[in-house]
Amino acid sequence: MGQMLIDAVRAADDCALCGALDMVGSPAVGGDAGAFAGQSTGVSITADVRLGLQNCDVLIDFTRPEGTLAHLQACRELGVAAVIGTTGFSEAQKLEIAAMARDVPMVMAPNMSVGVNVTLKLLKMAARALSTGYDIEIIEAHHRHKVDAPSGTALKMGEVIADALGRDLNECAVYARQGVTGERDPSSIGFATIRGGDIVGDHTVLFAGTGERIEISHKSSSRATYAQGSLRAARFLKGKKAGLFDMFDVLGLR
Repeated sequence: MGQMLIDAVRAADDCALCGALDMVGSPAVGGDAGAFAGQSTGVSITADVRLGLQNCDVLIDFTRPEGTLAHLQACRELGVAAVIGTTGFSEAQKLEIAAMARDVPMVMAPNMSVGVNVTLKLLKMAARALSTGYDIEIIEAHHRHKVDAPSGTALKMGEVIADALGRDLNECAVYARQGVTGERDPSSIGFATIRGGDIVGDHTVLFAGTGERIEISHKSSSRATYAQGSLRAARFLKGKKAGLFDMFDVLGLR
């Protein structure tokens, strides 16, 4: 994902790559940010967050929750805006982010893809129209290296649908089925997770009724779409003083 972001920034006329971060101990630290792709960017990769951010206006972060929180604390101290594509945050960690966003502007979304966020809007409309008589299941598939499940995008889909139906996802979500489960609770929202190979990201929401089935799907074939959405989020933050935003704000889908 880092290389996708570097490529997207370098290809954009209105953006400049000012810093690149990696973990302490990574063999990439000290090297050029474009070395992986055989390019020269003139920007060295560092594990020192404050050094990496010293000339930056916006940090784009796709890491792990603990790393992101440390990066955001540095952003808060340095007055650097942030675009957060990391998933897997606990509720307590989300509250930490919201507190930090009172000082610097941030866009946080479980998926930066423009297409995914348009899909979320469609799901909201569909859920309201199919509020009775339809069972709802969310199926997601990702590569074997993904560490959290269900995906942040799948959970966001569940949240959007539950909100449209006046339900609490924490109370109606079903994440696993095994053995004799009994009949399906019609108010539940089911999740199924697939992990394998190099699948970038597939999400399907199934509305199953009597005599018909509606499926709304989004399939990613490249992480480039996440990078392009991240740049749109970064542009959105220009001139913002503080606040926690999401991709609905960025895309005008509110």
